[in-house]
Amino acid sequence: MPYNAEVSRANPSCFLFLIDQSGSMSDPFGGRESNRSKADGVADAINRLLQNLVIKCAKEEGVRDYYHVGVLGYGAHMGPAFTGALAGKELVPVSEIGNMPARIEERTKKVDDGAGGLVDQTIRFPIWFDPVANGGTPMCQALDRAHSILQAWLAQHPGCFPPIVINITDGEATDGNPSAAADAIRKLSSQDGGVLLFNLHLSSQRASPIEFPDNEDGLPDQFAQLLFRLSSPLPAYMRNIAQQEEYPVSESTRGFAFNANMVAVIRFLDIGTRPSDLR
Repeated sequence: MPYNAEVSRANPSCFLFLIDQSGSMSDPFGGRESNRSKADGVADAINRLLQNLVIKCAKEEGVRDYYHVGVLGYGAHMGPAFTGALAGKELVPVSEIGNMPARIEERTKKVDDGAGGLVDQTIRFPIWFDPVANGGTPMCQALDRAHSILQAWLAQHPGCFPPIVINITDGEATDGNPSAAADAIRKLSSQDGGVLLFNLHLSSQRASPIEFPDNEDGLPDQFAQLLFRLSSPLPAYMRNIAQQEEYPVSESTRGFAFNANMVAVIRFLDIGTRPSDLR
């Protein structure tokens, strides 16, 4: 069965996030969360995910390099989107992410006060990625860059658990049809299986969210349907995770979500970034 290679320091895996940074990312989520732009919400979700990856890889002696991680932004500019000391780097070991956040912010969250109520608690929130919303949507260019990065990665790690690419966008590509570029990414493979490409469509429509569908029938527009077709089917281990989260899945279920709110974005990223057990 594919997608069962162990993830270890000797055989790391790879995550690559493609983040739409076009001007429309300044709009609110689905017309509902008017106090949060899509750019702000996605930045928080990516930073939280990076923090969780660091925690997952942390051992007594430090952070083990089970993963290499990259974030590419595409809008007025296309390229690596880390800020701070990691700026300009395409892929970095997770230990570097843990050791070099751009800054630490203090934020508040609601916690149980033990008496049936909620109180504010101050937390430290590391930042590696800042929100940007400017320009068009050069998605084809971003996918081509991702292909080059992963082709080089796979040449160095032929037996790795296949890399996972998550593309987060709210609009149609402004530089052509992304189908060929997406197909080229999915045709890349390690000895353990093909590269996985998932898409998260942050529409501004008020339509209900659709998460992990197995067909495109309920999707409201041609672009959502296209992104569904460009998305990889969930491998068996990921379908099992989705079932545990009470999603109705089948062998046709794809790594795609439409019109997701922030809770759904975080849940999608969590399910989409859980490969096999770490060693």
